[in-house]
Amino acid sequence: MSILVDKNTRLLVQGITGKAGAFHTRACCDYGTRVVAGVTPGRGGDFFEKSIPIFDTVSQAREETGCNATMIFVPAALAADAILEAAQAGIELIVCITEGIPVHDMMRVKKILAQSPAKKSTLIGPNCPGIITPGVCKIGIMPAYIHQQGSIGVVSRSGTLTYEAVWQLSSRGLGQSTCLGIGGDPIHGITHQDALRLFNDDPATEAIIMIGEIGGSEEEEAALWARAECRKPIVAFIAGTTAPQGRRMGHAGAIIQQGSGTAQEKKEALLAAGIAVAQSPADIATTLLPLLGKN
Repeated sequence: MSILVDKNTRLLVQGITGKAGAFHTRACCDYGTRVVAGVTPGRGGDFFEKSIPIFDTVSQAREETGCNATMIFVPAALAADAILEAAQAGIELIVCITEGIPVHDMMRVKKILAQSPAKKSTLIGPNCPGIITPGVCKIGIMPAYIHQQGSIGVVSRSGTLTYEAVWQLSSRGLGQSTCLGIGGDPIHGITHQDALRLFNDDPATEAIIMIGEIGGSEEEEAALWARAECRKPIVAFIAGTTAPQGRRMGHAGAIIQQGSGTAQEKKEALLAAGIAVAQSPADIATTLLPLLGKN
């Protein structure tokens, strides 16, 4: 099993005819993901790579193909509307790769999604690498070759650190059940706590890697939940230990304000919850091994 994506995932790509959208659509197809449709307004009736139908709207694509997930490569100025269009069409999983979406736009998206009577859609991102169930389905921009099938769940705010953790795991023969990057923007969809809950309920996941960074309080909230509810070992790493206070570091959400959201505070909360904390990104896999009874 896995979380959120599996062999039954039928993928739509919004922005399929753009340079980035086309490139990563091909990569997803090559991996074995079932890409069943694309959307580019004004290109309805065309085909991508001669076999994937293109539609003018998400609702048309949904009706014609039964797509249940979407990957968004729409430019930042239009990406919020692309998310809402997918949600309105009833797409169950929305993976927004686009970076640079204005915070105000994402505030509007979160409010509308929260107020939706059906609440059918799960949003991953924006500004994220996506999600992959190794050997089964890839939605996003991650390098597929580093992943192996297995039982370690990975959730991260950082795409690059996701790849680092996965490479360490795969190099030690520890495959992954599902890996997802939740994005580093201050306003985004699925959280660390959401991911931990999903992994905790997944019988195929044996242990969890959680990668966070300075800024916000999501890691602390996830730690509180894990202390009370999680039945599986967790290894965490928090990036940004040496970041100066008040300065944004990389991600838009990685900023410490008024003494909150520091790496030390996050580490203390994780340790208090019984979560093992790696002190360096190079130690993520080696910190996990003893929890699995391995050397």
